[in-house]
Amino acid sequence: MGEEQSGQIQSVGFTLYMEMLEQAVEALKSGKEPSLEDLLREQTEVEFRLPALLPDDYIPDINTRLSMYKQIASVTEESELSELKVELIDRFGKLPDAALNLLEITQFKLEAAKLSIKKIEAHQKGGYIDFHLNANIDPTCLVRLLQSQPRQFSMDGPTKLKFTLPLEERLQRLRFVQDMLKYFQENLLPQV
Repeated sequence: MGEEQSGQIQSVGFTLYMEMLEQAVEALKSGKEPSLEDLLREQTEVEFRLPALLPDDYIPDINTRLSMYKQIASVTEESELSELKVELIDRFGKLPDAALNLLEITQFKLEAAKLSIKKIEAHQKGGYIDFHLNANIDPTCLVRLLQSQPRQFSMDGPTKLKFTLPLEERLQRLRFVQDMLKYFQENLLPQV
């Protein structure tokens, strides 16, 4: 890749860049003009501040590693992600922690996208969940959450649920977000 592309990848992240590139190519193939707003509208971003990558000592060949990243970025179903995990283990051996993080974050992205979540960020002292305006979450579940634990949860604008609690360990962060996603899945508005 040229200097310009690698700079763009660094600014948005490899996975998001690959998804945007794939959507742009599809739009061009169908005769449409791709717009940045359309490419970003549907994306879900998940940031746990953990190393999430395929280490070069796990997959030494750069072309194979890039191919695996592309496959991970293009996953749309949980079953595809499970198959990809099996393939990685079969081809390259036991997954290192950074690769496990990458696959778990991809899993969270799939779940969050179904809930119309724009971004999840979780770090050592808390984080936030930012919903799209059209999220199908029952607002009363947010009110219950805010009332039950006012020191831990607050709203920052109409779509951003902030949480403040210690999440220093990797598993703590992952479990907390997993529990939050489950809570929101259980509190979807009924489809009309």
